[in-house]
Amino acid sequence: MFEDIKKVVLITDMDGTFLPASKVPSRKCLDAVKRFEDAGGKFSIATGRAIQAANQYFDMVKVNCPIIMSNGGMVYDIYTKEQIYDVFLPQFVREIVKEILRDNEGVGCEVLTVSNVYVPAMTEMERVHNQICKVTPVECSVDEIDDPNWYKVLFAVKPENMESLMDYVAKKGYTGVDFVRSSLEYFEILPQNISKGTALGELRKACHMEDHTFVAAGDYNNDIELLQAADVAVCPSNAADDVKKIADIVFDESCEEDFIAAVIDHIFSEAEK
Repeated sequence: MFEDIKKVVLITDMDGTFLPASKVPSRKCLDAVKRFEDAGGKFSIATGRAIQAANQYFDMVKVNCPIIMSNGGMVYDIYTKEQIYDVFLPQFVREIVKEILRDNEGVGCEVLTVSNVYVPAMTEMERVHNQICKVTPVECSVDEIDDPNWYKVLFAVKPENMESLMDYVAKKGYTGVDFVRSSLEYFEILPQNISKGTALGELRKACHMEDHTFVAAGDYNNDIELLQAADVAVCPSNAADDVKKIADIVFDESCEEDFIAAVIDHIFSEAEK
């Protein structure tokens, strides 16, 4: 499976997988990625972040393959600035967002488009998220968002209030879109049947990589479809239990302990057998 490193693609989630809590990748991981790419391997990311929030990392680490953004809403080439594939939320999602914000006090909210991050509900949790992602959002009401092409909506809420928000959404029974929890603090609306996994399939086709071995790494529920769509699924020791259940390999290393470097070491050791 790993006989030819030139036909191996390592695609990783960012937060909690490639990135530790500091949001700065370790030198060991960066050096491992370079060693992998120097041998001909392809390295990519699959993230829930918007382009604006991911751009800060491309000076640190070379990505030599198109990336997956917005939890599967877009496959993007950072060098040509081309949207290879994208899909948007239906227009009626605006009414869903307004209803959720009206009935759930203290819930932060942001809307991702190709050019901006709009924030119709700024809260402490949402402000922290903007700071982590290093984005300057456009604060405005839902009705004032003039870009109709929404990739996803993210709700930021204190972990102790997450169950209440999720119960509210479940009781409403919204149809035509999908909801996914992407961390302890974040709950998202995505286009129906769209995930990092569906985007991986589009990436394979668009880049003619049907004969490549895809190794996918992730740590949380929004990574499950990505791991299922890959040829080899791996996760760090800090991964959620649901992710560990479907991973082919659960590593001893966490995202704080150079997990991605350990994955690359594993790929090389298997290639040498």
